[in-house]
Amino acid sequence: MTTIVDIELKAKAYAADREKLSAIATSLNDMIEAAKRQHLVALKRAVQRAAESEAILREAVTAAPQLFIKPKSKVFHGIKLGYQKGKGGIDFDDPERVIKLIRKHFPDQADILVQTKEKPAKEAIEQLSVEDLKKIGCTVRDTGDVVFVRAADSEVNKLVDALLKGVADDAAEDA
Repeated sequence: MTTIVDIELKAKAYAADREKLSAIATSLNDMIEAAKRQHLVALKRAVQRAAESEAILREAVTAAPQLFIKPKSKVFHGIKLGYQKGKGGIDFDDPERVIKLIRKHFPDQADILVQTKEKPAKEAIEQLSVEDLKKIGCTVRDTGDVVFVRAADSEVNKLVDALLKGVADDAAEDA
């Protein structure tokens, strides 16, 4: 039979294990932060050089669209670049007018297409056809080809992005 004393002893053991876990996690985090500080200057320089190189590469791709007709993208040295279909987006100048037109043309979908705080629900509206978007006063933009540059190796890319985010966050804190 379990007593309250047994439960209290198990809680004490659990608290001690959690405290050890917390100490290890804190120590690990401190080592990571020390390593970041040690390499921060070099990382910032490398980030700057990479951003400049990417801008130069983007300009070169933008200046030579004829090289990316078929195929629209190429891979050089692990960098995929070229043109891809733009993700597009929806713009409207007068949200109240869009709401009024949604209620007129799509009364049965108004609760989905209009957010409760009386502004158009872009995520839902984006699912409408171009013809329907015109009915409610929206214009479709950026659906043509757009330049892109990204590393082909997504795992390394994720690591670099995480490092860059950490450096950017640290730089913001230093400012």
